[in-house]
Parts: sequence; structure tokens; C-alpha cells
Amino acid sequence: MAENKTKPNDKDVIDFLNSVEPEKRRIEGLRLNEIFEEATGEKAVLWGHSIIGYGSYHYVYESGREGDAPRTGFSPRKTKLSIYIMGGHSRFEELFSKLGKYKTGKSCVYVNKLEDIDVEVLKKLIKESFDYIGNKIWP
Repeated sequence: MAENKTKPNDKDVIDFLNSVEPEKRRIEGLRLNEIFEEATGEKAVLWGHSIIGYGSYHYVYESGREGDAPRTGFSPRKTKLSIYIMGGHSRFEELFSKLGKYKTGKSCVYVNKLEDIDVEVLKKLIKESFDYIGNKIWP
């Protein structure tokens, strides 16, 4: 089996965030780092080239493929902020109904800008997702 490409590394998260363009996205990335560290109690770790993760969990699929992934995190992409909420969106429907303007993918919440969402609701969503995933082996 192919080795996972997205792994934690020892690159400095703040250095990475300070290099993000455009400036507005850089500012949002620095703010999201504060939000995630507050909500999780974890220090940020850079996974791969652009995912900032908090905590980790181990997964094993029926196929035998396994690896580690961040329990939660985000990536300050050029066009959108990608926020990783693990555990399935339906589990957190009530919080999502209060979050604001966003789109979803499998484990992602895509936000155009932080002003589009309620940051206090985001903090609760991050914390609940982080706690739900825990340090268990998934699925």
C-alpha cells in the first residue's frame, strides 16, 4: 500500500501562517490558530504542506489501510478556509444550523471568510468534534 502523504512534520506553524497569501487569509489563519488552540487545548502541528492539525487519531479501514490524521484542523487555502470537522456533519446538526454561511465536503467545512460565520459556534463545533474523535482507533 502507498504511504500516506499527509503526515505531521516539525515545520513551524507560525512561520507557515506568516507566509500565507493574500494578507487577509494570513490574518484569518493566525486567528483560526488561536481559536483551535483555545478550543482543543492542543498546540498546532503542520501536517503535509498546508494542513494545521490539533491532536491526532489512528484509523484502520476494512481494506487494511491505516494511518494517522489530525483530530481537527484547518487549511488557509487561497479561495476558502478549509476547516476539518471529523465525526460526520449530521452529528453536529444543531451547531451547523447556527454557524452561518458555509459549504461542506466529506469532513470539511468551507468558509469564504471568518466574518461569514459565528466564531463562538465554531469554537463549540471544534471542541465537540475534537472530543468525539478522542484518541480512539477509527472507524
